[in-house]
Amino acid sequence: MVTQGVMDSMFRMELPLVEKIARPVIVYLVLVVFLRLFGKRELAQLNPFDLVVLLCLSNTVQNAIIGNDNSVSGGVVGVFALLTVNWGLTRVLFRMPRVNASLQGEETVLIRHGVVDRDAMKREALTELELKTVIHKQGLARFGEVERCVLEPSGNFYVEEMDPLRADSSRAAILKQLEALNAEMKELRGMLAARG
Repeated sequence: MVTQGVMDSMFRMELPLVEKIARPVIVYLVLVVFLRLFGKRELAQLNPFDLVVLLCLSNTVQNAIIGNDNSVSGGVVGVFALLTVNWGLTRVLFRMPRVNASLQGEETVLIRHGVVDRDAMKREALTELELKTVIHKQGLARFGEVERCVLEPSGNFYVEEMDPLRADSSRAAILKQLEALNAEMKELRGMLAARG
């Protein structure tokens, strides 16, 4: 008898099936539109505030997705609805590249030939410190070392180094110095052996 009550509370949905499917679909579509409207910055998670917004966003929409239903069955239906709408939308957008491009938005070039585009930074609400953090993650120290830095529609940064062979030439110089140091050590060992 107790088992029946547990099973009933776990799997009996409190909301109609149509509502359990409609809620996640509506919330998903609204989130896609809002994230597109509010820009790439939210996806880039450049600072702790952006991360807090994304964490709170998931908690905020949770009740809108599940309603008053905490059943396992309701959760499974909600997950299925979310994955289905995502699968369907990605398939439709794959077949319609122009629509996909318009929904995705355009990339924003932030640095070109070592020169920072302040207007682009202002449009994306990026500070100089945040942009420096982006290029530092790529191993670059100054904006002048960047050929091109782009904020992509997905919120990712693409950074192209001004001189991509710089790392190779630095490595070659270090190897040359190590070889010279090794040769000096061999010479010193030979001199010590001759004395001893």
